[in-house]
Amino acid sequence: MRSILYFGRVAGKFFFSYLSSGWGRFIHFHWYAPPSVFSNERELYNTVPPLFSSLYFVDTGIRTGYENMECDRRLLEAFSDGSFQRRYGEGCALWRLYGWRPHAISLGYSQDAEAIDAERCRQEGIDVVRRPTGGRAVLHADEFTYSFFADSCEPNAELYRSVHEVIRLALLELGVTADFCRSALPSAVSGGSSLPAACFSASARSELQVMGRKLVGSAQRRSGRALLQHGSLPLSGRHGDLSDYIAIPDPDFGVSLKQELLRKAVSLEEILPRRLGHNELAGLLKDAAECHYGMLAAVIGSEEIDEFIHGSLTGRPPSMK
Repeated sequence: MRSILYFGRVAGKFFFSYLSSGWGRFIHFHWYAPPSVFSNERELYNTVPPLFSSLYFVDTGIRTGYENMECDRRLLEAFSDGSFQRRYGEGCALWRLYGWRPHAISLGYSQDAEAIDAERCRQEGIDVVRRPTGGRAVLHADEFTYSFFADSCEPNAELYRSVHEVIRLALLELGVTADFCRSALPSAVSGGSSLPAACFSASARSELQVMGRKLVGSAQRRSGRALLQHGSLPLSGRHGDLSDYIAIPDPDFGVSLKQELLRKAVSLEEILPRRLGHNELAGLLKDAAECHYGMLAAVIGSEEIDEFIHGSLTGRPPSMK
């Protein structure tokens, strides 16, 4: 069992938070205090060791699908072989934030590429790439995307929930109350989802949902002590357009697939009265991570990360076969 007790402040609100895991259960609650409780809004108070020894953030900007996935592969390798830790410290964690140009569809590590209409994607300028993590296909068209890396022996489920707790706290500052999924969302089609190729057609335990609909889709990969977690937060309903690129013979069935996908997932555009920018979300996420993990985060430049993982990431994308 592991218990963490910490105090902090995110976006002007001080809080006390307790997180405990053991016997397959998580206990987590917050108490928000008035600003007068603490005198220094950036000071963080830990009563037990945090999950990580140090915390880093990097925003690598907009890249192609191939460049994004290659960057994550190389960073996971750096965490796996210890080269990242030798430079940045043992027991560290890294959040990478990024965007996509052109739009892309990423497939899970073991997903059948035949599920996607590759020719239509080519005609419309949509990249098709494979993630180093598992899960189902995601259309990266209008979203906030993160990758999380950790040097940790903590269980995958605990790290999975911890990452989503950071996102939950960031959303809370926007007035969005997201809940953890306790089980998969029900399908309108008997016997399971009629959209098995799509990530946002189903929810996993500890993923975030709003009004019973999935808001954040994530997937993990573990290599020894190194863990990589990918995640997408839709900013608009563009994630539903994935059904346009799934290889199905019946166009009418594609319409029903899109309806199902939009029914099961929600975007920030449907929840908030205004459009959020990438930088605003990035800042909220960093503030929330600092408070959740009980430490200040160091910002690494995109050029430093590129140099660290050995130069240019441009080149010929690997085959999806």
